[in-house]
Amino acid sequence: MSWLAEALAAIDAARRADAPPVEFLPTEHDDDTHPHWTLREDAADSGAAAVVRTSGSTGTPKQTLLSWDALEASARMTAQALGGHGQWLLTLQPSYVAGLAVLTRSLVAATTPVALLQHTTDPHRFTEAAEQLTGQKRFASLVPTQLQRLLEHDDDPVLLDALRRFDAILLGGGATGAELYGRAKRLGLNVIRTYGMSETCGGCVYDGYPLPGVSISIGAQGRVQLAGPMLALGYLDDEQLTAEKFTTEAATGERRFRTDDLGSLSTEDADALDTVAQVSGAGHSTQIVPKLSVTGRVDDVITTGGVKVSAEQVRLALESHPRVGEAFVTGIDDAQWGQKVVAAVVLSSTSRRASTFAELDDLVRRQLGAAAVPKHYELLGSLPLLPNGKPDRQRLTDLLRR
Repeated sequence: MSWLAEALAAIDAARRADAPPVEFLPTEHDDDTHPHWTLREDAADSGAAAVVRTSGSTGTPKQTLLSWDALEASARMTAQALGGHGQWLLTLQPSYVAGLAVLTRSLVAATTPVALLQHTTDPHRFTEAAEQLTGQKRFASLVPTQLQRLLEHDDDPVLLDALRRFDAILLGGGATGAELYGRAKRLGLNVIRTYGMSETCGGCVYDGYPLPGVSISIGAQGRVQLAGPMLALGYLDDEQLTAEKFTTEAATGERRFRTDDLGSLSTEDADALDTVAQVSGAGHSTQIVPKLSVTGRVDDVITTGGVKVSAEQVRLALESHPRVGEAFVTGIDDAQWGQKVVAAVVLSSTSRRASTFAELDDLVRRQLGAAAVPKHYELLGSLPLLPNGKPDRQRLTDLLRR
């Protein structure tokens, strides 16, 4: 039996409560041939089917408890938004919720995914894996960095044809820059920017619009709050954090998860939505759909010279420059400024002009004000990544601090 079949069987056993919850383990070596998992006897009475640890890019990883009801609800809402169930390309380790979601969607759809867990941005390996998909509908879930690096080979017609054959390519795990999104759309790719986390069984907001059954609200301090059947049970052995992050509305009984993201809500006419997904949200009329704009994180606010600056907004500004492929922004303690804004940037290899950093300064100054202009740029060939494809925030921060 292949590891994929064994993994699906382990999840199914946990679904039926014939076995304890399953936890997929982070890979220890880049050349591991397949993921490994363990059965969590210590969580057997929690009601969970799976335990997922947060990425741990900052702080201590949390052990999130996901029930089968939540995982199945997420899979069915995803299928509804994508026009039906289909076959998935698995390019993300199932120790992360995006990879686990591909397995649970496959289990619900009774399909077998195709796995590509090493060399995911190699155009030939990616094309070979994509060509193994035989389902009528074909989907992939990528982090933006994976797509960015694949599109460095956009002169490869075979790769582009493989990418265009996907009915949807979900981009999550971090914000997708406007340049990358626009480029993918111009190349004819069916890309969808997703927003979600381990506590929501993965993406539950597509291109800013909530999936069917999902509701969004903005709480105190502008924090984004999410509700719906895809919410986690809480955290293993941490009742205090569970009570802090998961609350129940007294009047309606609605259960909400308080994220660490800041955002705002607007509304749009249902006939004018800018997405290839079929979205609606919960608690709204069929004519009006809410739209979420994530403006930053509670912990990404940099106070420099007495002015508050969003690291996320600076990053987005930098990545809007045509010669910036990727950027990372953070605040570093500074005797003069309190904190100073610093950035690591990846430029295209053909456009490292001396004037580029002056142009970046002007761009950030115009969009966000003088206080947001980075005091230092670190030029990198690529951003260091965690195994799930997200930028390694701790490593980048240490680099910039040095």
